[in-house]
Amino acid sequence: MYISKLSLFQFKNYETLEVEFEAKINCISGENGAGKTNLLDALHYLSMSKSYFLNTDTQNILHAQDMMMIKGNFCMNGQNLAQNSEENFEIYCAIQIGQKKILKVNDLVYTKITEHIGRFPMVMIAPSDQDLIAEGSEERRRFLDSLISQIDKEYLQNLIHYNHYLSQRNAILKQNTALDTTLIETYDKYLLNFGEKITQKRQLFMEEFLPIFQKNYDFLTQKKESCHFEYKADFLLKDFKNKYYQAFQKDVLLKRTTFGTHKDDIIFFIDNYPLKKYGSQGQQKSFLIALKLAQYEIIYQKKQFKPILLLDDIFDKLDDFRIQQLIKLVNDETFGQIFVTDARPERTAQIFATIHIKPAIFTIENGKLIP
Repeated sequence: MYISKLSLFQFKNYETLEVEFEAKINCISGENGAGKTNLLDALHYLSMSKSYFLNTDTQNILHAQDMMMIKGNFCMNGQNLAQNSEENFEIYCAIQIGQKKILKVNDLVYTKITEHIGRFPMVMIAPSDQDLIAEGSEERRRFLDSLISQIDKEYLQNLIHYNHYLSQRNAILKQNTALDTTLIETYDKYLLNFGEKITQKRQLFMEEFLPIFQKNYDFLTQKKESCHFEYKADFLLKDFKNKYYQAFQKDVLLKRTTFGTHKDDIIFFIDNYPLKKYGSQGQQKSFLIALKLAQYEIIYQKKQFKPILLLDDIFDKLDDFRIQQLIKLVNDETFGQIFVTDARPERTAQIFATIHIKPAIFTIENGKLIP
């Protein structure tokens, strides 16, 4: 799969933009703040119907404007690996303040935007991924949920249901009036049902995901250190249903649900020590890259076509050896279309020259993309 053309209107710092891309490697250069990352975020929008960096759609509208539009032309080149056919899609996404988001493919509007998730997958590696290590469990759950949702529609629906009933239960707990215990019990039944299904899927997925991740990390570092991660979940505890009900008084006191799937976490380790505390910047960056490359690989396995890989400012904090190992991976036929941002285009050109690949290089100047 690759994107051949991108059109923007009033998206972030772009008033208007139309650009055609190469099917293999595209390097976006420009000064800091020019809009390199914004361009990758526009591509992510077409894949996931939302920004990679901001939670609110309207925050992505050009300042002082009331709407934005993103449009991309995609080619599914041999979507089934046994075929060589090509099929073209135009994805259109529009946001206007005060109105419902519009997302359509080939002029067909989605009734549910969740139907789009997983159809045109992309994998982003960005400096903000450091939050997966530095921040709380919510960031790691979001990564896990986004990944599994792209390859498992049932998981996505269970997650939507769970979050709905969790929100309803928390709303009752926050009320200052007498608790409706009958309604609470109804929500308990749904939360236990959907939560157990979500936990089982997460556990099975992590068992499959770990060796793929370790393979990529070993290649990036040439096995200089070992790494792994552990999935922690309330619903994996023995007698978890009783523990859920026993937490009720604590829930009433804190006015929120304190036990359940929404509290799960993934603990990262390097040489059996917590990565957050003991990992160097280079080790943490390698860990994150290996994590995202494993994400790419497992989507490729499940979907049977290549996602688009977005590398934002990827070469910072990596030593020369790890950069060379990463480029060797990128040169592998496993990967399809790749976008790279770098404030130093000569560095990117030199790096790719070592594997005899000449990327298409674009420079951003005053909100315009110049080949």
